[in-house]
Amino acid sequence: MIGEILGLIVIGLIVGALGRLFHPGRDPIGLLMTIGIGIAASLIVGLLIPGHGVLSFIVAVAVAVGVVALVSATMGGGRRRMLLRR
Repeated sequence: MIGEILGLIVIGLIVGALGRLFHPGRDPIGLLMTIGIGIAASLIVGLLIPGHGVLSFIVAVAVAVGVVALVSATMGGGRRRMLLRR
């Protein structure tokens, strides 16, 4: 069980990077948050879908892309938006 969770975390690092790569445009979120999103997506998909094949990896990347898009839309433009208001 511990080995499975550690494996999902390592895969999550890759999933987070790919999630950010496949999300078009600039993201106002940092790299650590993107990696955290990838780890969370990997853990969720790994625990919900039995087996750890290519399908699980693809679904985890798709979930990570969706969450990165959601978080970046929620956070808005961040610093750039504040500079444009002045």
